[in-house]
Amino acid sequence: MARRVAPVWLMGLTNAVFGMYGGILAISVPQLLSARHVPESTIASMTAVMMSSGFWAFALSPVLDVRFSRRWYSAVTATAAASMLVVALLNLKNLVVVEIFLTAGFLFANLYQAALGGWLASITTKQEENKLSVWVNVANLGAGGGMALATGETVRNLPPLAAALLLGALLLLPIAVFPWMPAPGPDGRLARESFLRFFGEVASLLRRREVLIAVLLFMAPAATFSLTNFVGGLGADFHASSHVVGLVGGTGVLLGGLGGCCIFRLIDRLLPLRFLYLGIGTAGALFTLALIPLAYTPMTFGLALIGENVFQALALTASTAIAFETIGRNNPLSATTYCLMVSAFNVPIFYMLFVDGWGYARDGVAGCYAADAGASLVSSLVLGAILLWYRRRQDLKPGFDRLPATE
Repeated sequence: MARRVAPVWLMGLTNAVFGMYGGILAISVPQLLSARHVPESTIASMTAVMMSSGFWAFALSPVLDVRFSRRWYSAVTATAAASMLVVALLNLKNLVVVEIFLTAGFLFANLYQAALGGWLASITTKQEENKLSVWVNVANLGAGGGMALATGETVRNLPPLAAALLLGALLLLPIAVFPWMPAPGPDGRLARESFLRFFGEVASLLRRREVLIAVLLFMAPAATFSLTNFVGGLGADFHASSHVVGLVGGTGVLLGGLGGCCIFRLIDRLLPLRFLYLGIGTAGALFTLALIPLAYTPMTFGLALIGENVFQALALTASTAIAFETIGRNNPLSATTYCLMVSAFNVPIFYMLFVDGWGYARDGVAGCYAADAGASLVSSLVLGAILLWYRRRQDLKPGFDRLPATE
């Protein structure tokens, strides 16, 4: 008797491994280190190093498309990431060990996301792409917020070894779905050949105008919403205690992320995906500008953090749908291509932190809001004009601006 295949929503939730790791690194680890009186400057530099693989993991991603199945790579990278987390949590007093193991752990988490993304793209239909994108990001953002809340309580209330093992086990829980997901057979080519094909594939992709525009959308600050990372460190400006900052940070990611993903399912038919992505960026920028005249209170801190997370979740879900559409069916380098798209989206999240910091240095929180919203508005309008110009000239690949069918 054939084993039943997991539904699309459950397969999408397997991305929770990556989401949980991100929540731990972005929210929980800084709080745990701060509680041990580690200087904020040290915490910030450590966090930047630990999360840096979000930009360069794609250099290793061709390995995921050869030799073994993507199910195998997903299981191995998830197990490696969980093991690195356990070791780091057991050595919180040793900053060098923490930084090394969490940097390696997040690299494996990124490779997990790449292997899983390529795997999902190869086993779902075109009609399921938008629905899958929603659940992939529900897992990413929802699990990140939930894990951030759970980590602090677990570490505070359990012995170190029990806490570390429990969190490592929670990280591996989503892969229990793998036996109910179809797994295409492994590619017998050598990894060396895949690396050679990878660079040829990238060159080939960038010669396709619709792919080039997708990468341009992701690398521009049109819908980055890096304020979700920057505002979280400005609790003192809003007279919010560290407890409130931690609580709002975790619930903001959780509720904002889930809310944004659910809203996407209500609006994904309104516009073609790329125009919808820019529309999300424009609407989010207007929301950011509307925050400027508000008083700096804990309540407005929560509003800003949750609101920015809603728009970031919308943008992430739209970008994931664009990535699945770009990969297409039967792509032999689907994991590599998916990882490249994710890395492109991460680029503006990194450099916009410097833009937001420049705005904050000039005019405090208001300057930060204005800099972020201004960059988003300008880039959204410029890119929107470029898309419209190409559309009028009918210079795009047939079907480029057609919205994929959804369930």
